[in-house]
Amino acid sequence: MVQKAERVVSPRNPGGATGAPHTGTARTGRPVGNVTRGTTNPNRMRRVDRWLTGPQAWRLRAAADPLVVDLGYGASPATAVELFERLSAVRPDVRVVGIEIEPERVRQAKPLERPGLSFRLGGFELPVPGRPVLVRAFNVLRQYEEADVPAIWRLVQDRLAPGGLFIDGTCDEIGRRVTWVALDAERPLSLGLSMRFGGFELPSDIAERLPKALIHRNVPGENIHRYLQAMDRAWLEAAPLASFGNRQRWTAMCRALNDGGWPVRDGPSRWRLGELTVDWDAVAPG
Repeated sequence: MVQKAERVVSPRNPGGATGAPHTGTARTGRPVGNVTRGTTNPNRMRRVDRWLTGPQAWRLRAAADPLVVDLGYGASPATAVELFERLSAVRPDVRVVGIEIEPERVRQAKPLERPGLSFRLGGFELPVPGRPVLVRAFNVLRQYEEADVPAIWRLVQDRLAPGGLFIDGTCDEIGRRVTWVALDAERPLSLGLSMRFGGFELPSDIAERLPKALIHRNVPGENIHRYLQAMDRAWLEAAPLASFGNRQRWTAMCRALNDGGWPVRDGPSRWRLGELTVDWDAVAPG
């Protein structure tokens, strides 16, 4: 059952601002957040997981405690299981905890527990002992108010381990169009997106899947609008390369954006996957 939307604020400050960083011990009490629709599909998160096990794998390898949280995994625990299996290839002793605010979803996931993979009831307070090095929340914040996003971000950021990363992302039903904001304990770092070649006409088609912090900002005068328009122009200008394949065309688009002053990251090895990451400051709300 989907819960009627409520304002989400830090339990440490009912006014909405967060207080001192959390101590790293598990909280007790009512989970922070609302029950979401919970729709999901197997392999839906493969694109962001590929990024976590690629450019961001160093965070897991360097972690003193390889604790990872899949926050709000939905009505099916399939994507949490997939995250555990994918991260195990990077760090065999990884511990993935799937957290859901709906008790029945947790009950149904319990039979899938194994060494390194567990499920528990909770919300944005992250009721786990210790500090996670990775927190993945996909299609979760999209169902909240834009005004609540900063407080939710801060609540999760305060729980991160040193060098930890919080991923707030959104994708379509089968994971062909994916976007995510990556945040460390201090601030948002980047906006990533990944698209299936052949599944779009223009790169800006991904606008409907932007994270909550940006989805209402795709209007003239906002940074994200300028960025998506620049992507479209570069994509169209690279049309002569289409005969060589979409990977070549996408790579040319990314290179043109970089040459045009956009602070894109990671380079051709990632671009060929239909992936593109840009510094957050370049697309942040104005």
